[in-house]
Parts: sequence; structure tokens; C-alpha cells
Amino acid sequence: MRLYNSIGPNPKVVRMFMKEKGIELPTVELDLRGGENRREPFLAKNPSGQSPALELDDGTILAEITAICEYLDDTHKSTPSLIGDTPQQRAETHMWTRRVDLNICEPMANGFRFAEGLKMFQPRIRCLPEAAAGLKATAQDKLAWLDKLLDGKQFIAGDRFTLADILLFCFVDFFAGVGQPINPELKNIVAWHARVKARPSASA
Repeated sequence: MRLYNSIGPNPKVVRMFMKEKGIELPTVELDLRGGENRREPFLAKNPSGQSPALELDDGTILAEITAICEYLDDTHKSTPSLIGDTPQQRAETHMWTRRVDLNICEPMANGFRFAEGLKMFQPRIRCLPEAAAGLKATAQDKLAWLDKLLDGKQFIAGDRFTLADILLFCFVDFFAGVGQPINPELKNIVAWHARVKARPSASA
């Protein structure tokens, strides 16, 4: 197997997940700024033109970070699961991962693409600069919602550190440096972020 890697929060999710699981794979670095991911030969492997992608031993390509992480979790049973050991735990992780992705990560990422990242993304995807501020505000609204739900919890799913935590951390941490700082009034989010950042995998 090998991982097609690049800058940005999406590939960091997979790298952090792998580090938590103790998985090491050879990587192929994609030049995202140069648009290598948006042209052949990479498009033949991943038609969405996005990073990361995982190439399996038989040549199959897995894209989308949740699919990649779940595959790695399922195929490396010797280390603790970051999805869940029971149907209930797995369902809870899927629930929180989807909530985090749709309500926080996606609007946060598009807020960046349509504002600070507009110069790079405008030639590649449809951009709506007029929507940037609203998308960023939407992400912050849902972070405030999650802040209340984190009261008394170590992690998003309770005591279990899961893919949902990795996903949110990588996006919040990345975009905090490019126009979407963490609101210091969200005390539970701030404390959660510090706990996750202290994990060795956060440097992946």
C-alpha cells in the first residue's frame, strides 16, 4: 500500500489516524499548490482530484478520509479501534464524525476556499466569495453548539478518543492559523483542543 499525501487538513486526518494506530506506509507527495492533484496521472487514480488517496496492494484506490481510516482500522485489529469495538460504539463514532464533517469541517473549509484560498481555488472549483463569511459563521455556530455538549467529557464521544476527534482537531487546528481562530470563550473546545494537541499523533 501507499498513501498519496499533501499539505492541508484532509491528509493530516489520515496521517494522525495512522500514527494513533502505529501504521507506517510509503507516501507519494502531491504538489497541491501546483495543481498536481487536478490533472493526470493522479486523476486516473482519484477522479475527484482530492488528497489523500490510499492505493492498496492490488491497485485499488480508496479516497475520502473516513473510508480510508475505516479501512485501516478494520485491517489493523492489533491496535485499539478508533471507530469502535461494538455496533453501538461504531454507530456513535459514525454519528459524531458525520456531524463534525457536515456542520463544522465543510463550511470551515469552504469559508477558507472562498476567501483566503480564493486565488488558488478559483481556477479549479466553483467559488462563491460572497458566501465565505456566512460559511465561517456557520462553522463557529456549530462549534459553540458542540462546546456545550463537551461539558464534562474528555472527547466528542465521551471517554473514547475516535475518528471524530481526529477529524475535528485537524480542521480546527489548521484553519485557526488562516482566518478562523478558536473562540477563547468556548472553554470546552479550547480544553479539548489542548488535550488532543498534546497527543504524540498531533504532530503527524
